Amino acid sequence: MKIIIVGPVFPYKGGIAHYTGLLALNLQKEHDVGFVSFSLQYPKLLYKKEQKDFDNDAFKFDDTAFMLNTVCPVSYIKTGRYIKKQNPDLVIFQWWHPFFAPAYWTILKCLGKKKTKVLFLCHNVLPHEKFPFQKQITKAVLKRGGHIVHSQSDAKDLESILKAPVYEKAVHPTYDLFSTIGNYGREEARERLSLFESDKVLLFFGFIREYKGLKHLIKAMPGIVESSPDYKLLIVGDYFEGNKDEYLSLIENSGVQEYIKNYDGYIPDNEVGLYFSACDVVVLPYESATQSGIVQIAYGFNKPVIATRVGGLPDVVVDDETGYLIPPFDSKAIADAVNRFFEEKDGIPFDTNIEAEMHKYSWDRMNETVDRLYGSL
Repeated sequence: MKIIIVGPVFPYKGGIAHYTGLLALNLQKEHDVGFVSFSLQYPKLLYKKEQKDFDNDAFKFDDTAFMLNTVCPVSYIKTGRYIKKQNPDLVIFQWWHPFFAPAYWTILKCLGKKKTKVLFLCHNVLPHEKFPFQKQITKAVLKRGGHIVHSQSDAKDLESILKAPVYEKAVHPTYDLFSTIGNYGREEARERLSLFESDKVLLFFGFIREYKGLKHLIKAMPGIVESSPDYKLLIVGDYFEGNKDEYLSLIENSGVQEYIKNYDGYIPDNEVGLYFSACDVVVLPYESATQSGIVQIAYGFNKPVIATRVGGLPDVVVDDETGYLIPPFDSKAIADAVNRFFEEKDGIPFDTNIEAEMHKYSWDRMNETVDRLYGSL
């Protein structure tokens, strides 16, 4: 089967670009896979930071067609005609925001309806932040094909905008490649980050946005440190436009700023393992979520997770086995779960439990899902 994947790929940064690369690497085992990506993903007006990282080519694919410019409608038509000329059996669109709807809609019009099948891999059916006419815009595009969603909440969103959609719910596969391209032992990782072996290390990792609830974790730190002076919180990730000062002020006013280490900025792929290898547990204090690649990175390093009971997180975090589930918006619950983890971690076989769960998150299972949906479209 000939497959064209439309979405971000190396040198673009971020979890969706990584997802696209890992998906392709595994689909290539059985299929002929090609890429169409962006010549411009976001205009500088919307996203001022550098969007590309040319130094980390683990997800590099030769012959990628970088031709889709989201602010140039002419490129939509050129891209659609290019894909049609490739005569693929299946086109997989990476979908996560209605901002891309005009481009995708035009490409779909160019493809027509007779031969090429279409599949949308939905990281979010609807965006975390409200977007004008988001349901109408999303429906206009997603009605064209089948769908893969990663959580029950996304399945409900899909069913709320489409009548009888063709879809499967598949858990987010593991980002296990990070443990091979940046392999650090615990001792080396802690030495590089100036951490002691006795430190109890918490990790918050990823793009810092309001819905990810970092402020609740910061507010939990006084209660956490009160039980032991060995705690350290690593905040690792790129701050969203304009929100950095708010978090820095919250840290400064917490009274425990010496226990919080802030690593601001995009983390190259080969350094991701440094932070996950150094930590004891990964904390996701999200206010809302559909799914999270951070859980899958953590599992790739065999690290347990403390996460809120929102969206698709309960689908992948097994309470009392691979981590703990707690209510959202609750700093005390975070502190209690952290303290409980370090009290119980030697008595609960988190490592063994995570390894037992890993088969659910294999990319081979995702390949099977793609093949099944292709047959049903």
